[in-house]
Amino acid sequence: MKRKPIVALIYDFDGTLSPGNMQEFGFIQAVGKTPAEFWALSDSIARGQDASNVLAYMKLMFDEAHKNGIRLRKDSFKSFGRDIELFDGVKEWFSLVNEYGRTHGVRIEHYINSSGLKEIIEGSSIAQEFKHIFAGTFIYDDNGDAQWPGIAVDYTAKTQFLFKINKGIFSAQDAKVVNSSIAEDKKRIPFTHMIYFGDGETDVPCMKIVTMFGGHSIAVYNPTNDKKKATAFKLKRQGRVSFTAPAVFTKESRAYEVVCAIIDKIRADVTLQALSR
Repeated sequence: MKRKPIVALIYDFDGTLSPGNMQEFGFIQAVGKTPAEFWALSDSIARGQDASNVLAYMKLMFDEAHKNGIRLRKDSFKSFGRDIELFDGVKEWFSLVNEYGRTHGVRIEHYINSSGLKEIIEGSSIAQEFKHIFAGTFIYDDNGDAQWPGIAVDYTAKTQFLFKINKGIFSAQDAKVVNSSIAEDKKRIPFTHMIYFGDGETDVPCMKIVTMFGGHSIAVYNPTNDKKKATAFKLKRQGRVSFTAPAVFTKESRAYEVVCAIIDKIRADVTLQALSR
C-alpha cells in the first residue's frame, strides 16, 4: 500500500508559538536581570565585538549563570522551559492538525527551527509534539556542565535545517548527507509539502526558501502588538510569505483555516500527480 504523504509544519519558537523569548520565563530572573537589561547587555557584547547576536546571548547566559552560582546543566535548562508562556491554543493545536491530516489522507509532522536553545524547548509543555527540534545547544563536560556553545543558530543557519527536513536528516552535526545529491522522488518531505511559521525578519530566509520551492510560509503576529502585526503585513506585501495570521492556534483561528486549506491542496496535488502517470 502506498504510504501517505508527509506534511511538515515547521515553526520558529520565540514570537511564533510563545509571546516572548524563552530566556525570559525563568533564566533571566534567576540571574537577577530584567529582560530589558539582559538583552541590552547581549546587544552591547555583539556590537562591541562585532559578533553574532546568538553567540553573544549564549556567552552572556554562561557568564551570568557562573556569576550567580547557577550550574548550567541540561536539566537546569529544561527547568527554565517549564514555565514558558504559549499563545492561545498552542497546546491543543498539534492534536487538531494531526487529526485533520489523518482524516484527509496525509501524515503530519511538526518541527522546531529556532535561534533559541534546544534544551529549554525540551523542557516546555509541548516538547513531545515535535518530530525534531533544531535549535542552539551547548557542549557539556563529563560532569554535565555547559562549557561552550555547540550549535549557534542565526537567521541564515536556520535554512540548513529545511534541507535536513527535506532529506530526512535528524542530526544537526551532519554536513555530508545534507549536501549529497538525492533524486527529488527520494527526498523524505518535498518542499511543496512544507508549511513554515515565523514572526519576523530573522525568519525571512527560511520563508523565502520554502515559498521559492513551492511550499507555504505564514507570518504570524501577536494580536496585541501593533508592531508585530505591521511586520507580518510588510512580509506579505514584499512577497516573503503567502499568508498572515494572528498567533492564535484554536480550531476557530485563521491559522487553522489556512493550514487546513494547504493540507487540502497538498492532498489534491498528490492525487493529480498520481493520475497523470
